[in-house]
Amino acid sequence: MEMLLRAFGITKTYGAFTALSDISFDVSKGEVVAVVGPNGAGKTTLVSTLSGLYRPDSGDVIFEGRSVLGLGPAALALRGLARSFQLVTVYPTFTVEDMIAVGAFARAGETFRLWKPACLYKAERDEVREIAAAFGLSHRLSTPCSALSQGEKKLVDIASALTLRPRLMLLDEPTSGISSADKHRIMETLLDAARRCGVESLVLVEHDMDLISRYATRVIGLKAGQIVADMRPDAFFRDPEVIDTLVGKVPHHALG
Repeated sequence: MEMLLRAFGITKTYGAFTALSDISFDVSKGEVVAVVGPNGAGKTTLVSTLSGLYRPDSGDVIFEGRSVLGLGPAALALRGLARSFQLVTVYPTFTVEDMIAVGAFARAGETFRLWKPACLYKAERDEVREIAAAFGLSHRLSTPCSALSQGEKKLVDIASALTLRPRLMLLDEPTSGISSADKHRIMETLLDAARRCGVESLVLVEHDMDLISRYATRVIGLKAGQIVADMRPDAFFRDPEVIDTLVGKVPHHALG
């Protein structure tokens, strides 16, 4: 399979604290990679480093065969490596259409302005509506983000990032704050929409083991900033030592 992303020897420290220590792994086309581990394991730092938000102290990030070290999140997103940010909480008065449009304008090299004449961005608006439909949000386009459910807010954030048409998407806890009853629906919507929008691989930080056992194709386990497991979900959930180290318990259906 084609390799899209490679983390090579990534180390990140904060003073005397080592958040990531010599992290190396590849992500190939078609993979859904779940990153798991206890609190403080370095999961969010890893996503932030891969997305260009943080620069590692040492190591390299390779995307599509080229080093992208030093590029920020915006430049990386335009190259095809995008991360969702919780912008809905920052701009609660934006409508769903406005919020998704932020990504479309960024890809077009435009600065988003609510007062721009509609004739200047018809193509972007058409794309926004197409992506909203993929997420089941067509009926919410004129709704202020402040009026959305938590699950809908998550989908809008991810939809905005997908207007950049990335090949690889990084997600940090995409189902956090969502009720257990809605998590599978949100995850299925997310994965289906991502495929329809051309995303070829996903890397996500997720705590819900039930979701991981059902949707991930690979699990990377972090503890104290180091990779302690990298395996298929079926092997992961059948390794008592790994489970005890990283999550403590496993959903019964994951055991087959």
